[in-house]
Order: sequence, then C-alpha cells, then structure tokens
Amino acid sequence: GTLTRREVEVLRLVATGLSNQEIATALVISKHTVRRHLQNIFAKIGVPSRAAATAYAFQHDLISPTSW
Repeated sequence: GTLTRREVEVLRLVATGLSNQEIATALVISKHTVRRHLQNIFAKIGVPSRAAATAYAFQHDLISPTSW
C-alpha cells in the first residue's frame, strides 16, 4: 500500500535514528500513535524492523544522508 504523508514523516524520523518518544514530541502526537504508524508502515512496505524500514527509506529516496 501507499504510505500516507504522516507515515512518510514518521519513517523519515525513524531513519534518522529517533526513538518513538522523540518522534512523538517532534510531531506532537502520542507514543501510542507513533507505534501504530510504525505497525502500519511495516505492514505496507513489508519489513519486520526499524532497520529494514530505514533501508527502505534510503532505497526509495525518502531520505538521504545529506538531509541529516
């Protein structure tokens, strides 16, 4: 499935190494909502982990090393 705008935002922040709490603070959402977004992202892109999601983000040009 296609990622929503918010899911892409969460994925980009995950790829920069932020924790769920840090992502929640940055996006002004709850930690539970971040966790739910991550579950949806993992299911949509077919990955089992944050590391795999980060690799996906780089492979699909959702983030680049210069944006850190």
